[in-house]
Amino acid sequence: MTRGQAVTVGMGSMIGAGLFVVWAPAAAAAGPLLLLSLAIVAIVAGANASSSAVLAARYPAAGGTYVYGTERLGALPGFLAGWCFVVGKTGSCVAMALTIGVYVAPDYAPVAAAVSVVAVTAANLSGLQRSATVSRIVVAIVLSVLAGLSVSVLLAHQSGTVLFRDAAGPDLSGQPSAYGVLQAAGLLFFAFAGYARIATLGEEVRDPERTIGQAMAITFAVVLTLYVAVAVLVLGVLGPEGAARSTAPVAEVASQVWAPEWVWLVRCAAACAAVGALLNMLLGISRTTLAMARDGHLPSALARVDGPHQLPRAAEVTIAVVVVVVAVSVDVRGAIGFSSFGVLLYYAVTNASALTLAGTRRGQHTVAVVGLAGCVVLVATLPWSSVLSGALVVALGAVWYGARLRLRGSSTSFTVEG
Repeated sequence: MTRGQAVTVGMGSMIGAGLFVVWAPAAAAAGPLLLLSLAIVAIVAGANASSSAVLAARYPAAGGTYVYGTERLGALPGFLAGWCFVVGKTGSCVAMALTIGVYVAPDYAPVAAAVSVVAVTAANLSGLQRSATVSRIVVAIVLSVLAGLSVSVLLAHQSGTVLFRDAAGPDLSGQPSAYGVLQAAGLLFFAFAGYARIATLGEEVRDPERTIGQAMAITFAVVLTLYVAVAVLVLGVLGPEGAARSTAPVAEVASQVWAPEWVWLVRCAAACAAVGALLNMLLGISRTTLAMARDGHLPSALARVDGPHQLPRAAEVTIAVVVVVVAVSVDVRGAIGFSSFGVLLYYAVTNASALTLAGTRRGQHTVAVVGLAGCVVLVATLPWSSVLSGALVVALGAVWYGARLRLRGSSTSFTVEG
């Protein structure tokens, strides 16, 4: 896989459901200070991406922070990183699938979500090269539609048809608190975490020491610019209060500048984005599951690779089944909070691992400290329901880890296969 393909896969993972649905819960928490929350999460996400790139270049193996944590911090931190990644990203996949259902077939959202997971899994099983091609197409569609919407909003504003609201104005009944701003940042992190997909491609890219870092930097810069632009559109047209109430804020923006029949362009783009992100996230989760199964942390059947492309088919099918089952019992907002909890903890281990690297530049050490502190703070300020459910699942993983060690009577040291 080339650098361009890695960038495409990363963008396909980051330009997903978050771009179209995360603004509502974030605006409800931060209100008119939503852009401040976006700046905070950009700093934390950028630090995480930098630490991930440094570690991925050192350990170009499937598994991402599961591998880094195991190598740098020990078996238990590595296991917990892998467990948090699988759990958090499974929540992300559920959110992506439900977004597809809500946008394409709102009256049959769970069924549409299940069908989308099956279709995407089939695409992944056909080979990584084809998945990268699909991601390229999806990204092109989404960017084209959003560019058209942006131009339409600007033209409507100039003509006086649509007037931008004061995004900093006090149009909410209560002023947002620092806690609300941080909570919104934690929820917005759900939309930025897709660059982990690039790190999990360590065994599949050419010249990983250079390619992974460059691909992460390019992906992050492009996607951050896009998210800022969409945030300005949503806040400018709907206002903080309108964005907080809307279940499909970007589509509502389109409804104010386009004829009703053209709003479906945005709905289709949202579905395409969610499909692209779901495709790449399922790939990433399966690779981490593969690495964990290789080390005996998960059933050995999940470590099998087969087919002409030597793909972890068992792991991919298993994850898909779990996503389908969960998608019929939760809503999008709950999935976003749960996903952010798991993935933020995953990146806390990433930054902690980066701090142990010998010969690391002082600047990179500072970046890792910022990333670690940011992840911990954002986790603590997520909605209490997300913290409670996430902590319970993480605790169950730790119990499983301890029980497995006791049952096998083995040591806590494991060797990671590259």
